[in-house]
Amino acid sequence: MMVSVLYFASLRELFGLENEQLVLPVPADVSALIAALRARGGAWSDALGTDRRWRVAVNQELATMDTKLNVGDEVAIFPPVTGG
Repeated sequence: MMVSVLYFASLRELFGLENEQLVLPVPADVSALIAALRARGGAWSDALGTDRRWRVAVNQELATMDTKLNVGDEVAIFPPVTGG
């Protein structure tokens, strides 16, 4: 299953990517996507580690780790945003 992954703010800078297409096994959820990215090691496992803060949106709606993914979904990963 192919999904589009978008990276924002400091994650975009750290990974050197704005977006990519990623193939995941079916069925998949956000936790499977994050596990696949962490498995790349290095900056990926550090930045997306369980001790780090980041958020995920699927098709522009905030998601949890158990949110199911479907073919063609757009998944955005970004650091928490503060307002002021």
